[in-house]
Amino acid sequence: MVVIAGPTAAGKSGVALGLARRLGGTIINADASQVYADLRILSARPSAADEAAVPHRLYGVIDGADTCDAARWAVMARAEITAAIAAGSVPIVTGGSGMYLRTLLDGIAPVPPIDPEVRAEVRALDPATARAALAALDPAAAARIADPQRVARALEVVRSSGRRLSEWQAAATGGLAAEADVRGQVVDLPRPDLHARIDARLDAMLAAGALDEVAALDRCELPADAAVMKALGVPPLLAHLRGEIDLATAIERTRLDTRHYAKRQQTWFRNQTRDWPRTGAGDIGL
Repeated sequence: MVVIAGPTAAGKSGVALGLARRLGGTIINADASQVYADLRILSARPSAADEAAVPHRLYGVIDGADTCDAARWAVMARAEITAAIAAGSVPIVTGGSGMYLRTLLDGIAPVPPIDPEVRAEVRALDPATARAALAALDPAAAARIADPQRVARALEVVRSSGRRLSEWQAAATGGLAAEADVRGQVVDLPRPDLHARIDARLDAMLAAGALDEVAALDRCELPADAAVMKALGVPPLLAHLRGEIDLATAIERTRLDTRHYAKRQQTWFRNQTRDWPRTGAGDIGL
């Protein structure tokens, strides 16, 4: 199986499509936003023409009212990988959700259920307080993790179980990396080039109807903490639609949020996939 990873807007989908055409492959989505049916435009899902050109799996398969975490996705991805191999096709897993890929390749950590009271206490903390609390209990995790939601997750795990998240992850089982011939490659670009692609893609999303897509999502009246409501671009564009900020401000916030997310992804893949070769957005050398 092949894994094409990297930051948002780097060109992973195009690389995966070219490789699938060359090898007779099946593309399996590993993007946490692209699994939701509600965000075809804003999550930058492959076009209908691209999806028709080669088999694409796990795109738009979850309703926004539902939740898809890394463990659930890994189960679905394993099934699609097995089906692709049985059909004589090369599974090509592509996306930028590092925890999805880590769970698939390294297995699922046997973290026990989190105490609801602990979860409520942690989720009530502001990001700075949560990070300081994590630093006191698990300084390595606090230094390594940038995303506030993952900081909260690491904090609730150590508070609830008494063991650090890294200890649970070391005990993970069921990963494909130990079972399959995995060829991984990271698609990345110099920061200025990546920013230019992010900006151009956002302009294209808006021209394609991203605002209408967010308006339709708003009419679903989902909880504010639903995963799909926190996807890149949704909060600022929703704030604009509700009259809280002007469109220019919403666009700029989305642009900056996406750039910050891409930077976190670059850091994660640099640290977690050191042995994988790097490539630009051209064809891939596998």
